[in-house]
Amino acid sequence: MKRINLKTNMILLAILSMFASMNCYSQKTREEIPEKYKWNLSDLYESDEAWRNAFEALAAKLDEVEKFKGTLTQSAENLLHALKFNSELSKEASKIYLYAGMNSDLDTRNMKYNGMKQELQSLFSNFGAKAAFIEPEILSVDWSTIEKFIKEEPKLEMYRMGLENMFRTKAHSLSEEEERIMALSGMVSSVPQAVYGTFSNAEMPKPEVTLSDGSKLEIGSAEYSRYRASANRADRELVFDAYWNNFARFRASYGEMLYGNVKADMFRARARHYDSSLASSLYPNNIPVEVYHSLVENVNENLPAFHRYLKIKKRMMGVDTLKYLDLYAPVVKDVDLQYSYDEGAEIILEALKPLGKEYVSTVKKAIDERWIDVYPTPGKRSGAYSNGAFYDGHPFILLNYNDLYDDVSTFAHELGHTMQSYFSNKTQPYPTADYVTFVAEVASTFNEVLLFNYMMDKVEDDDVRLSLLMEWLDRFKGTLFRQTQFAEFELKIHEEAEKGKPLTGDEFSKIYTDIVNRYYGHDKNVCYVDDYINMEWAYIPHFYYNFYVYQYSTSFTASISLAEKVMSGDKEALKSYMDFLSAGGSDYPIPLLKNAGVDMTSSEPFDKAIASMNKVMDEIEKILDKKEKE
Repeated sequence: MKRINLKTNMILLAILSMFASMNCYSQKTREEIPEKYKWNLSDLYESDEAWRNAFEALAAKLDEVEKFKGTLTQSAENLLHALKFNSELSKEASKIYLYAGMNSDLDTRNMKYNGMKQELQSLFSNFGAKAAFIEPEILSVDWSTIEKFIKEEPKLEMYRMGLENMFRTKAHSLSEEEERIMALSGMVSSVPQAVYGTFSNAEMPKPEVTLSDGSKLEIGSAEYSRYRASANRADRELVFDAYWNNFARFRASYGEMLYGNVKADMFRARARHYDSSLASSLYPNNIPVEVYHSLVENVNENLPAFHRYLKIKKRMMGVDTLKYLDLYAPVVKDVDLQYSYDEGAEIILEALKPLGKEYVSTVKKAIDERWIDVYPTPGKRSGAYSNGAFYDGHPFILLNYNDLYDDVSTFAHELGHTMQSYFSNKTQPYPTADYVTFVAEVASTFNEVLLFNYMMDKVEDDDVRLSLLMEWLDRFKGTLFRQTQFAEFELKIHEEAEKGKPLTGDEFSKIYTDIVNRYYGHDKNVCYVDDYINMEWAYIPHFYYNFYVYQYSTSFTASISLAEKVMSGDKEALKSYMDFLSAGGSDYPIPLLKNAGVDMTSSEPFDKAIASMNKVMDEIEKILDKKEKE
């Protein structure tokens, strides 16, 4: 069996990774996993008792916000004191919530930490109600008054961005009493997402299947993610059928959860006088709704390129009919792209060298000092994420690593988020350290581009190159086309709800089926989509994140443009990119990216991405033609 070994001294790691894949970590308990592969949450608080002390200290401070009422516009000093108080509270609250939230994510069945999160949510809602006077009071004066305060008190400069944005969105701000009600509404508007997370990760029963080798397996999210990539088509069919039909048993419940979230989005949009839920989501970050609509339109116009990819996959798999359940399977026989976590980490450290010594040494530090929780365990939250809310400390990464090349790419992706958080927290004052999602996904997908190019530079074997090229095309599928497919679904369900149409689980499935069949060319015999895929919408947690997914697609196109410049050795491009990583939220997303070297209001990034995709497909077809002649 062919393996990709980048260095001769990595043969032992390759062998070890094969044994690791035979003993899937999803079957291990947390106690069985070595400490070095688990978070060190004592970096936040030494114990639950220390967390409780911090919680009570924070709760005791919250009422102090009311002492600022009626004083904010009297002087620069008063405004500074209030904003500083709010920032310090926010920083401590983020740390406290992070500890409870991440402990909960490690075992969603543990109601102790879920209860701690609920305590915090209630506390934050009550504080929001008490602090509701701040924005209306500041907006009661003209911007010229605030500008005068900033000139009088230079320490206010770090709050300029937030203050300017407050005045920009003034038309959507409410009275003090209305803002109080909006803050309190958070106690109920967060319920659909909370119910979804608990049910899907902890309480939803897992179906059992008997695989072709006779072994029995319960199929949860971690197992589905692993076995959907099985080389055995019969096993894939078993896993897909069991997993999605299990979701279908709870179609009505999932429908109520998602509809509840859509209605919460509508409530916020209408209460703040936006034309739509989409506008409500995009306007605060100064992103034109045209960016969203253009993405959906551009992807639909370029579905022929996507269908070309699907036809190549069919050709490589040698199947009469390509099915949706084939999309994650390996396409090159006798090539095992599997890597242990340690092997994947070494590859990533090499791949990221174009970003400089400080970047790479910090990634090494994240690996060595337990910023990362690596393996899937029973009850652990599915998927992967990076959280940079610990401003005075360091970011944390959650993985569910399964020894696949896809997991290496996900690891690199999350490190991109972590490094942006690290550099922004290091460079920016707290009020401008946080950055919005629109730019966040650039840093993550940028790392995926570097990883792919590094691998391609090291590999000469045609079969392995084919496998890697298809893995990269799968990124186009998963990040550009699939996420836009999700974005179109999310837009459609909000539009239907805004027209007054009720949405049930059946209706969600109907809308999803129409979109997924069009994207995958079901009716054109490009890719057969089984009926049970109509439940895939219930699997996507991002639908509870308020128009989040489109940013994966826009960021992917931006990162391809930026990475090409950096990889060319352009030192100015590298400096601009590192400045971008360090900028946090010191400006709006569109100008931040423009300063980095990409204009997201133009079609150029998308056009470059499609050109890059076609170039990869040209190379694949060239290798396939060569192999057929041999």
